[in-house]
Amino acid sequence: MRLPPADAAPGSLGAEVVAEARFYLTVEYRTKIAHLLEALPPAVLWQRPAEGSNAIGNLLRHLAGNVRQWIVAGVGGSTFARDRNGEFAADAATDGADATTLLAHLDAALRDADAVLARLTTADLLSRRTIQSREISVLSAVLHVVEHFAMHTGQMILLAKAMAPGRVRFYEDEPLGQAKPLWLAALRPVPGTGDPDPPPR
Repeated sequence: MRLPPADAAPGSLGAEVVAEARFYLTVEYRTKIAHLLEALPPAVLWQRPAEGSNAIGNLLRHLAGNVRQWIVAGVGGSTFARDRNGEFAADAATDGADATTLLAHLDAALRDADAVLARLTTADLLSRRTIQSREISVLSAVLHVVEHFAMHTGQMILLAKAMAPGRVRFYEDEPLGQAKPLWLAALRPVPGTGDPDPPPR
């Protein structure tokens, strides 16, 4: 179930922002990542499409690091020593984790982040934090993590479609330019984050 901040009235802007952030991170994006990993040949998980580019394995490590630094530590106050450069430097030889291991690592970060988001109040959203040497509001930190996660999820979808042609499809085109979200029929939320209710789309 999607929960609003503790002191926010149902339907308030703060409640809606947090509920949407939690749904995107723990349900929609996670569902799409789980499905693309199932479609992906294991041999290409750590394959970089070009020099200076990232493999899907790198992007999964990077998303977990970003979520922990910005939400779990930056907003929630937990201690976390991040190796951001290591997320991008990892490859099959130095890391080599399989898709199941990488997804479990990301899930752990998302569970911890969801617990932080679930207890945010409206006052919390307006409070200030210093993250990556930047002083920002908690609301800004939450929005950053959601847009950052969306960007890299899109990159992984593009890579997976190129590496597994015809096996990754999340929407079906309908008349009048509408798109039917096929992924809603096969939700794969982060284990341990409850039974989510999809918001109206």
